[in-house]
Amino acid sequence: QAYLSYSNIAALTHLARKSGWDITKTLDNVKIWTHEEGAVLSFKVEMQVKVPSHVAFSLLSDFRLRQRWDRHFLTCEVLQAVSEEEKIYHITAPPTTTGHKPRDFVILVSQRQPCRPQEPYTVAVRSVTLRAVPPSPEFCRSEILCAGFQIHSKGSSSCTVCYFNQVTSGVMPYLAANLTGSSKSIEDTALECIKFLE
Repeated sequence: QAYLSYSNIAALTHLARKSGWDITKTLDNVKIWTHEEGAVLSFKVEMQVKVPSHVAFSLLSDFRLRQRWDRHFLTCEVLQAVSEEEKIYHITAPPTTTGHKPRDFVILVSQRQPCRPQEPYTVAVRSVTLRAVPPSPEFCRSEILCAGFQIHSKGSSSCTVCYFNQVTSGVMPYLAANLTGSSKSIEDTALECIKFLE
């Protein structure tokens, strides 16, 4: 478990530090970037939020609050509180197309406060296997390779929240229409997130 949580944080930090991000969209408070490397597509959503970074961190690290702003979350329950900084959740998401099964995810969420003032708050997410929650026939079990938030302080009352996701086939259907321009779900979700945090 210690290795899993370390690699969870390390994978997100590594993704965030990659060079070669291409900006695909700019709105008032939201920028969307993509990064392609071989068959792996990652995206980053950068949000300017008028709340202190520690407030954004406490709200974003509790995934049970996610349903309030992310319509891709139908249900979310804590399966195991591994430690104060690590929790395993079971999440269900609506089907991406009619006639398909809803999806579900078993994820480890690792949260870290910055060790030094210039470092961001981090909330890292990856799929894990839990014997107690095997795949169920009513859901299509999907996987998150690497996702999460980095929250950078911008003074005492505002911060920049960056959401990252390394896209797998399980997550791709939610994004495909967005990245081709026929849907605005990433922007809409980002704006809902900002509204929720503020």
